[in-house]
Amino acid sequence: MAARCELGTQIEQKLLARNVIFEKFFAQEAHRLAEACREMSERFLRGGRLLAFGRGPYATDAQHVSVEFVHPVIVGKRALPALDLSLLFRPWVEVLLQPDDIVMGFGPPEGDHEVWAALDGAQKRRAMTFALPGPSGFYAVAPGKQDPFIHQEMIEILYHTLWESVHVFFEHREMGHEVGDAGFLYPFLGKDKQQTIDAVAEVAASIQMKARDDAHLRERVAQEESEIIGNAAIAMTERIQRGGKLIIFGNGGSATDANDWALDCVMPPAGYRPVPAVSLSMEPANISAIANDVGTELIFLRQLIAHAQVNDVAVAISTSGGSRNIVMALEEARKRGMLTVALLGYDGGEIVRRGLADFPLIVRSDYIPRIQEVQASIYHILRDAMDGFTNA
Repeated sequence: MAARCELGTQIEQKLLARNVIFEKFFAQEAHRLAEACREMSERFLRGGRLLAFGRGPYATDAQHVSVEFVHPVIVGKRALPALDLSLLFRPWVEVLLQPDDIVMGFGPPEGDHEVWAALDGAQKRRAMTFALPGPSGFYAVAPGKQDPFIHQEMIEILYHTLWESVHVFFEHREMGHEVGDAGFLYPFLGKDKQQTIDAVAEVAASIQMKARDDAHLRERVAQEESEIIGNAAIAMTERIQRGGKLIIFGNGGSATDANDWALDCVMPPAGYRPVPAVSLSMEPANISAIANDVGTELIFLRQLIAHAQVNDVAVAISTSGGSRNIVMALEEARKRGMLTVALLGYDGGEIVRRGLADFPLIVRSDYIPRIQEVQASIYHILRDAMDGFTNA
């Protein structure tokens, strides 16, 4: 019991330490990010596209960017052209690139020279480039030696703020300065007549506000969920040690988090041992076949039936806690006696009300980007804790 309490304290400290790093970064970068958002909005209006890529776990950031821009979570926002080109990014960029495009390259804290080469080529062809990280670009985060999990979480917050702010600049420019459904994000814009250049400072202030909101959520998770996160790590490790694996799944942005978690397990940073894991969200042929032939509600259930073994762990990621395909997969996992873990938002939704997760880990918020950002901290800390037990 003492060891469990000590683990909970360690997890709480790791969550809170992230807040210090992130708030400092966004205080420094908010104005540059706001300027970048304005430039992005102008390029999109001229017909530009967002082309994103990375390698290994950082390819999942490109996936996440693509789904956020193409399928925005705020109803009524425009679908923006974005592609994940990670599978073969150099040839694709060379063939597809147009001068008004926005090119975003992801990598580990120290950077990725192959990604940098592709970004350099795009910049020479007048594209707007984001090096995340990199030595140069329209917007570049300097390479460093930061913890890779913390680095990736910080970059996720960054591209969420880009997505949110781009929509505000569109509406501010094109809709008589009425911000519509985005008004709750940027109440200062309202219906006031302003030039977009005047909005940059206000958007920068809002970006800092988002980082603070994120910190408040992480603080609450640290206070309320650290113990259960630690207990979940222990239970998951016990299953792995008995020959099990993690079977992870989620929809949309949560699908990219499932993919990232699985890759962090099998292709971990230096110093970590691999953990057996698969992501059911990383199977587009299976997902589209099942959805087309028998329905979207079965896309994870059918795969779980094929892959699950008795010592496996079913890991669901859902911001709502009520997606039918997630619920059905957890129901099946329960029938099979699998350990079930769920990363959830809001109040945990149907998954919590029906007790479908042995370990429900809840980020109590109703805004999806903030939920996902804190969920990323949770699954990275789970991965870190599991490695400690594996090495013990």
